[in-house]
Amino acid sequence: MWIRSTMAYRASFVMTTAGNFVASALDFAAILLMFSRVDALGGYTLPEIAFLYGLSGTAFGLADLTIGSMDRLGRRVRDGTLDTLLVRPAPVLAQVAADRFALRRLGRVTQGALVLGWALTRLDIDWTAPKLLLMPVMVLSGCGIFCAVFVAGAAFQFVAQDASEAQNAFTYGGTTLLQYPPTVFAKELVRGVTFVLPLAFVNWLPALYVLGRPYPLDLPRWTAFASPLVAVACCALAGAAWRVGLRSYRSTGN
Repeated sequence: MWIRSTMAYRASFVMTTAGNFVASALDFAAILLMFSRVDALGGYTLPEIAFLYGLSGTAFGLADLTIGSMDRLGRRVRDGTLDTLLVRPAPVLAQVAADRFALRRLGRVTQGALVLGWALTRLDIDWTAPKLLLMPVMVLSGCGIFCAVFVAGAAFQFVAQDASEAQNAFTYGGTTLLQYPPTVFAKELVRGVTFVLPLAFVNWLPALYVLGRPYPLDLPRWTAFASPLVAVACCALAGAAWRVGLRSYRSTGN
């Protein structure tokens, strides 16, 4: 329904998608400005950072397109309109994810994919079968991890009622963090996004294996291939948190 509504105004769809593309591209423009003054950032060249940026941007863009509407849940909890979804014969999670589905978010996915493609043409990577296999696995697993963060953030809003900005700190903030190499951050932060909120498995760990770079925490090489397992575990935990939050919902007051 939302896609048909969007495509009813083709010119508006094209302009909003282009606007989403340009807004996303400003992040990479900031990186380009940095490299107009330096040759490396944290020991990484521009194509290497573009590789990290493209992987993070594409994975997050797919998650944002699929389930990015979850941040609207807080408003529904506050004003009681979540009750409408509870009486429909469809999973509440699917309904919230599809609420005001924004096809314009394809602009973010396209921008991230273009930067990733450009980086691959500039990097001199010794391609092997495991590295080739990791490329699609990174994107899909990263999308799954970001989807889990979206759902967990929505579950938290059952308690906080309207904490979309707190949720955005881990979703939009997380993808911005992953656009830069781990060497520019303190070890404590790197440990936090590896062992507590495992965003490092979106691109840092597998991407550094592809680039032939060591990970700052000296983890075993096999952890570069653990992203699918981490994504499954994150989705399972986020699903459990969602079910707990939904059962605790008692509608709004008057």
